Amino acid sequence: MNFLIIPLSLMCGLVLSATAVSVAVVYRAYRLMTEIDSRAKRAKSQKDGHLQELQPLRESVNALSLQIRDLQSHPQAATPAGSPRGGFNLNKRSQALRMHRRGEPAEQIAASLDLPRQEVELLLKVHRIVIQNV
Repeated sequence: MNFLIIPLSLMCGLVLSATAVSVAVVYRAYRLMTEIDSRAKRAKSQKDGHLQELQPLRESVNALSLQIRDLQSHPQAATPAGSPRGGFNLNKRSQALRMHRRGEPAEQIAASLDLPRQEVELLLKVHRIVIQNV
């Protein structure tokens, strides 16, 4: 009789152990499923947020598309090119040199006399060369 008690208690221990492992596995699977579900919900809310951020851009693109179609269907007459501006006249040349002597930079001279900066820089370089040769 003693012989049957040991295997029966061993068998009960194995059954209890297997039941405990099964419960732990089921609980872990439940936790993983709830975590996956919460991640899916977060991803969906982020996607919805991104879509809402893109909505103003879509509206802008649609508005621009309508403008392009309108311009293509009703082209405007080309405006005639203006006559080419004259270069430096003596008055602007003397004003530019005067401003340069006062220490104003070429950008400021060009802006105040409504001239391209490169033209002003060229005038100042030529003036320096002439002064050095004199």
